[in-house]
Amino acid sequence: MMRKRIGIGLVGLMLGLVFVAWIFRPQIGERLFAQAVENAIARDVIGDLPDGMHVVLCGSGSPFPDPTREGPCSAVIIDGKMFIVDAGGGAVRNLGRMGLNAGLVEAVLLTHFHSDHIDGLGELLFQRWTGGGRDAPLPVFAPEGIVPIVEGINAAYAADASYRIAHHGADIMPPSGEGGVPRAFGFAEGQAEQVIFDSDGIVITMFMVDHEPVTPAVGYRFEYKDRSVVFSGDTAKSEAVEKACNDCDLLVHEVLNAQMVGKTEKALRDAGRDRLAKIMSDIPGYHATPVEVAETAKAAGAKMLVFSHIVPAVPIGYLEAYYLKGVSDAYDGPVVLGKDGMLFSLPANKNSIEQDELL
Repeated sequence: MMRKRIGIGLVGLMLGLVFVAWIFRPQIGERLFAQAVENAIARDVIGDLPDGMHVVLCGSGSPFPDPTREGPCSAVIIDGKMFIVDAGGGAVRNLGRMGLNAGLVEAVLLTHFHSDHIDGLGELLFQRWTGGGRDAPLPVFAPEGIVPIVEGINAAYAADASYRIAHHGADIMPPSGEGGVPRAFGFAEGQAEQVIFDSDGIVITMFMVDHEPVTPAVGYRFEYKDRSVVFSGDTAKSEAVEKACNDCDLLVHEVLNAQMVGKTEKALRDAGRDRLAKIMSDIPGYHATPVEVAETAKAAGAKMLVFSHIVPAVPIGYLEAYYLKGVSDAYDGPVVLGKDGMLFSLPANKNSIEQDELL
């Protein structure tokens, strides 16, 4: 009987607490919001990072809809400076969710001009201006062909920029800092790579890759204090990536599972959707499979392999073993199937790679 009374009393207490919480939900909500805002604004991810090179996947997806991944985008953070490699849709908002202020971006580096790699560029240029108060536009490093793209985005955002200046004032929104400025790089006959940035110990090399018929298409190698990171860009299996990596610490490589894409193609044909089926049959030819990427990582001597630009979507963890089938036979180093928010830290002048998550 005593236990029964205690049980009834506990139930009554819980119901009472629920009732009180319901009555005071506006006040509770106000306090929760205030605490969340305070924590978010006080968060300083970049300031808390040690000396070295840090890579964040701000978008590990592709044109395929994936509820867990935004469009292709990586952030490289070195000595408080942030560089963005590609700017896929949704990735810029991921930066904010991860506590990375877009106003701190030093430059954007584009690998090529497929829409999924540039459809977040306008938002990035704008967020960098509003968040940073810069008095000069954001440099956009890319192969030849970038000029009309950046000029078009600047034109598209010109009206909005004028509204912001009128609303907040030129001291808060410096007119000279709005938008982007293209920095196009071409390759001379017989040339396959070139250094495009060399300052404060940071060296960035652009190299050509094979994404035919998309040309030019490039990848990037970052170097800082004996650490190195290579981004393949979109490419078929390529010796150029092997050469660029050359014992690199971290290889971030695009990937396409041809078997899974083939099953998608068949389903589309069976459904009578021949146009989309044709597209599915075309795309494996200019991407690399998981095993091919693993072979590249092994031949290049990469210390760690990170898959990004995941094709097709892998929205649940149960599919990952199938997606990566055969990879461990081709490469015996650590392999990571990239997800948005992943952070890879390469401390200066060391050999370790530390992994964390910002989302």
